Amino acid sequence: MPSDLRDQIEEFYLPRQLVEAILAVGGIPRDSEEVEVGVGFIDIANYTYLSKFLTPKENQEVLNGLYTAFNTVLRRHGGYLNKIEGDSLMFHYGGLIDATVRNLDDVEEIRRYISRELFITSVEMQRVSVLFNDADSRFLDDGATDADRDALERALAIIKRIRNDDAVSNSMSAMFQIRIRIGANLGEVTIGNFGPEGARQWDVIGMPVIDAKRMETTAPIGGLRISRRYYEMLVEQGVTEEYYERFRREAAALGGRYKNITRDELFSIRPVVIREKGGATYETCSIQVNPGLPEQIGRQVKALLGQVPHGAQIIVDFVQYYRGNRYVIDAIEEVLAEAGVTIRKLEIFEQMYPNRAARLVQEKGGRKEAERHLGGRYSLFDLMVKLGKYQDLINRTGNGEMAQIPFADYEQYVRNGFKQHVSVYDGKKSEIAQRAHFHNVVFPMVFLALNACILDFQYGREDIEVLTG
Repeated sequence: MPSDLRDQIEEFYLPRQLVEAILAVGGIPRDSEEVEVGVGFIDIANYTYLSKFLTPKENQEVLNGLYTAFNTVLRRHGGYLNKIEGDSLMFHYGGLIDATVRNLDDVEEIRRYISRELFITSVEMQRVSVLFNDADSRFLDDGATDADRDALERALAIIKRIRNDDAVSNSMSAMFQIRIRIGANLGEVTIGNFGPEGARQWDVIGMPVIDAKRMETTAPIGGLRISRRYYEMLVEQGVTEEYYERFRREAAALGGRYKNITRDELFSIRPVVIREKGGATYETCSIQVNPGLPEQIGRQVKALLGQVPHGAQIIVDFVQYYRGNRYVIDAIEEVLAEAGVTIRKLEIFEQMYPNRAARLVQEKGGRKEAERHLGGRYSLFDLMVKLGKYQDLINRTGNGEMAQIPFADYEQYVRNGFKQHVSVYDGKKSEIAQRAHFHNVVFPMVFLALNACILDFQYGREDIEVLTG
C-alpha cells in the first residue's frame, strides 16, 4: 500500500484529538488508569420514525451534519467524541485525552472543572439541536473547518427543503422534528486501550459510564438527566443557581411560558426505576434545557391539526409524554382551543372516576351542565395530574411479604410454602385486578377520548371545506 494512501486513511479515520494527546505526552500509553471522568450520552428520540421521511443518503447526511454540530460544541469546550453508534453518541471529559486536565494537579479542581464543562456542554448540545432543527447554523464558530461547513450545509439543505417546500412542508415539517435526550454522570472509571491488536479503541469503562447511559435512556426528550450526586456537586459550585437565572431570562426574552418556571420544575429530583435491570432505582435529577419548548410544541401541534388522521395521534402522544409538564400541556390546550377543538373533559374525567362523574351529571342536571362545570374547574393539565395520582396509587406495592419458612422436612416445607403463596396471592388479587384495569382500560381510554376529540375536529373541518368548496 502506498505510504501516502496509508497516511490518508489514518488521517481520515483516527480521532485527531486522540493523536494530538498521544503526541503531547510523548508516547502511546500502554497501561490503563483509574481517573475521574465526566461522561455524556446523546440519543435522537424516535429517529427510526424520522428516518422514514428521508432517503438512505439523506439519512446519512443529516446524521453527519448533526454530529458535526455536536462536535463543534465539544471542540469549543475540550470534550472528546468517544464513539458514534447509529443515532447515539458518547462523549467525555477527563483523562489523558483532556488537555486541560493534563495541566491540573489538584483532584478537587479537576472534579469541579469536569462537572461544570460536562453540564455546560450537555446544555449547549440541546441548544444546538434546536438550531439545527431550524436549519440555523449560528452555532458554528470561526474554528470550524471547511469539511465541517460542507457537512453542515448538506444536512441543513435537507432540513430547509423539508421546512420550505410547499409540496411537503405541511406534512413533513409538522412531523419531522429532531429532538434529543441526554444523560450525564461523573465518577471514577478505568480509561485506556481496549480491544485486540488492529482494532484497539481508546475508551472508558466503569459504573459511572453505565449509569450515564441509564440516565440517557430515561432522560426527558429535549432535556437532560443526571445523577443526584452529580446534581449536588453542581449546586455546591453555584452552577444550578446561575443556570436557573439564565434560563428564566432567556424564556422571558422569548415571551415564553417558562419565564415563570420554579427551581423544582427546572430541576426535578426523583427516583427512576429501570425495569430491565430488575427494578433497580436511581436517584436522579431531570433538567429542562430548551426555554422555548412549550411554544415549539404548540407550533407543531398547530401544524399537526392539519394532518388527518396521523396528526391527532402525534398530538395525543405529546400530551401523554409531557403530561407532567404544566407549561407544555397548557400550551397544547391553548392551541387546541384557539383552533376550535372541543376537549370533552367530562368523558376524560369519567374514565378515571365513573361514579363521581355520574353523581356530577345528576347534581348539575345533565351532561352539558356537568361538562361546562368541569371545563371551568379543570384544565387539561389538572386532569393529567389526576391521572398521575391515580397511577401512583395503583402502582404502590401493597403488603404481603413472604415470611421465612423454617425447614423441618421436604413435604412440610413445600406444603407450608404453598399455603403462604396462596395466602399472599389471595390478599393481592384485588390489587392486581385494579392495576390491570388501570393500565389496560383507564389509561388508554383517557387518551383515546382525547384522540377522538381531535379527530372529531379534523373530520368536521374537512366536511366544512368540502361543502364550501
